[in-house]
Amino acid sequence: MLYYLFLELTNYVSGLNLFRYITTRATAAAVTALVISLIFGPLFLRLLHKYQVSEKIREEGPESHKAKEGTPTMGGIMILFAIIVPTLLWADLSNRFILLILMVTVWMGAIGFMDDYLKAKKHQARGLVGRKKLIGQITCGLIFGILLYYFSPIDGFSTETSIPFFKNYVLDLGIFYIPFIILVITGTSNAVNLTDGLDGLAIGLSAFCFIAFAGLTYISGRADFSGYLAIEYLPGSGELAVYCAAVIGASMGFLWFNARPAQVFMGDTGALALGGALGAVAILIKKELLLVIVGGVFVAEALSVILQVISYRLRAKRIFKMAPLHHHFELTGWSESKVVVRFWIIGAICALLTLSSLKIR
Repeated sequence: MLYYLFLELTNYVSGLNLFRYITTRATAAAVTALVISLIFGPLFLRLLHKYQVSEKIREEGPESHKAKEGTPTMGGIMILFAIIVPTLLWADLSNRFILLILMVTVWMGAIGFMDDYLKAKKHQARGLVGRKKLIGQITCGLIFGILLYYFSPIDGFSTETSIPFFKNYVLDLGIFYIPFIILVITGTSNAVNLTDGLDGLAIGLSAFCFIAFAGLTYISGRADFSGYLAIEYLPGSGELAVYCAAVIGASMGFLWFNARPAQVFMGDTGALALGGALGAVAILIKKELLLVIVGGVFVAEALSVILQVISYRLRAKRIFKMAPLHHHFELTGWSESKVVVRFWIIGAICALLTLSSLKIR
């Protein structure tokens, strides 16, 4: 909205032409998201305390986590607010890439909100039944896939996806494109949700992922940069950098309150929204396979749960002391802060490897 206002005012104030540039608006979105989080965060925390929206710690979790009982949850509402408002202010809302990513973010956030609400206010320990949650995720992926397949955001938007570390090689998914999108959206949202178990862990890792994708979206929307790096040029996709910057700012703002000892948890509201958005951004710029690298920690966390379940059902034995993976390291004697910081370091390395894939081909 401010973007359009400044465009109108450029006839009177030439300096406002600066806001035509994506880099300027991305910076403004990040700063706006951070400021919103820091200003409204304390008020939001007071409201959560007032209405007793607090976390219920699972009995099967680590014993040390019992002390977190009663910590406010549903902080994902704060994250969503800090993402959506700056995006509406600074992004080009006529851009279909932006409209699509906002749709996925809100949809997945709504699923998480229902789950958190049932657990925190209705005192239903399981929250939204897993089957219903999965249906909501699949439906989101299905609608997103149909919109891309039949009403693509730009002419020439194909069913292909690029292959990391290989120049001029693509994988054409054809009729499997929509099922693939459903898999990506469902997989990334659940992976982030599984990782959200320690103070600051998931939000910090999400920030690293979106830093990498801010660069990738900007490059994909530039004919000169994409041509030089031999990646697919997608006109208009650079606008997604504004959205990614808003997520980065919102993540840093939320981390201010979520760092150990956490004053608030994001809950499924934030985890599902961030995970779904991460998958959607990758899909929109044809970098779905890079999710395995940029979200390496998320992948490891999800795999640890899958392997633990399979091993226990087949052999009645556990591979890890506890899954997801971060709990395993906690039970081996690592402090919560050590687990979080070391996973952050790995996440930062994964983000750097993702960006390096543009040249190492």
